[in-house]
Amino acid sequence: MSLLYSDVEEELRSSVRQLLASRAPAATVLARVESAEPYDRNLWRTLAVDVGCAGFAVPEKFGGAGASWREVATVAEEFGRAVAPVPYLGAAMATAALLAGGDEDLLPAVAAGETTAVLVLPFATPLRAPVPAAVQAADGALTGAVTGVADVLTADVLLVPTAEGLWAVDAADARLTPLTSLDLTRPLADVVLDASPARRVADPAWEAALATGAALLASEQLGVAQWCLDTTVEYLKTRHQFGRPIGSFQALKHRLAELWVAVTQARAVARYAAGCLADDDADLAVAVALSQAHCGPVAVRAAEECVQLHGGIGFTWEYPAHLYLKRAKADAIALGTAERHRSALAGLVDLPPA
Repeated sequence: MSLLYSDVEEELRSSVRQLLASRAPAATVLARVESAEPYDRNLWRTLAVDVGCAGFAVPEKFGGAGASWREVATVAEEFGRAVAPVPYLGAAMATAALLAGGDEDLLPAVAAGETTAVLVLPFATPLRAPVPAAVQAADGALTGAVTGVADVLTADVLLVPTAEGLWAVDAADARLTPLTSLDLTRPLADVVLDASPARRVADPAWEAALATGAALLASEQLGVAQWCLDTTVEYLKTRHQFGRPIGSFQALKHRLAELWVAVTQARAVARYAAGCLADDDADLAVAVALSQAHCGPVAVRAAEECVQLHGGIGFTWEYPAHLYLKRAKADAIALGTAERHRSALAGLVDLPPA
């Protein structure tokens, strides 16, 4: 498996980066998170429909691009780099659940970007968690509540997993209550279903969706860390103190060098997880656990260094560093903490317990 980006991935990265730079610069994102509509629905429609992000991993027979999860991971990295306020992660997990569950009816609309489907599960749900029992199905209707769901506020269709299968509920038939979220660019919400009409669309595909989400989250965390590193390096080149750039001070050089090594390692493990996901590799469980055990802490460290090394400006609301710190902190507990993934990794590679 090659961890390098292909020519297609490089072109895709460039086009998405240019689009985000023009449509979601830092000032625009900062203004949006202070508004009543933190998500950029028009940007997501452009990405999903015009760029085709919604259907990269969907086979051509369902109207998708017939590409792979590697392309999705490349885009996820750019979304992290821009802290883009779009529901790509919840939508990607929903797509993975539909693919793994054998759906053939909803996938075409999802792949075309006509319908945004989001998997309804608590954002902190770890891998290998049991199927949630909070929602019950009876007579073609769902009743129950799911707390702390990410990306659900933009959904047209809610995909609700139960032990009996995956159910589709129109978002208009559910009650969504926004929560005060740490990550302002990815709000959470509680979902309440009260005998909401539902249709079974696929077999249970809980684990596949979680593994896909965790692998893509690693690429997002990589993008967050890379932006923090690049931006901090540029700032230290231009900020002067005692008549010289502060980046020339040896202590700061060492801190950035250590961070560069950590980000480089994060790129390797994130790319490996994306490759295993794309190839349906037998090592996927190990790759995903490794990526989350490493990339989450690296993103948090990079964001903390970014805020601190920017000095006074790094702590201001007007500067976007706090958005990256909050995204990194929120991602660090999404789909399981690094500690939980390290514990899982030990079991997967037969390491004895401590």
